[in-house]
Amino acid sequence: MTPVTRQEVLRLYRKIFRIAKKWESASGQTEETIKEKEYIKNEAKTLFRKNKNVTDPQLIKQCIEECEARIEIGLHYSIPYPRPIHLPPMGLAPKQGRMLRHQEKLRKISKPIYLKSHDEVS
Repeated sequence: MTPVTRQEVLRLYRKIFRIAKKWESASGQTEETIKEKEYIKNEAKTLFRKNKNVTDPQLIKQCIEECEARIEIGLHYSIPYPRPIHLPPMGLAPKQGRMLRHQEKLRKISKPIYLKSHDEVS
């Protein structure tokens, strides 16, 4: 990892924790706010630890883009959770029958960047 990339990753990590510290839930309820703050922190820790040994520059760039996209979407919609509702209708089709491989390929291709790591962690 180049020093510039390392700085960018650390900047994103700090940014996430600053967001979590200031986070207010859309409902305004204290318990909901605490729950969402914990989710943000745990999700960040889990994903950053999972990807700490990634050395491929393209994959690092993709992870950074996913992180930035999730931050922007979370701040815009005031929800910390990924939003799978924008996937194409067949993107989340049930896995069954002869079309299983085709359905899995469609699902992988149609998944937006902000959901790439969501299924792996959840």
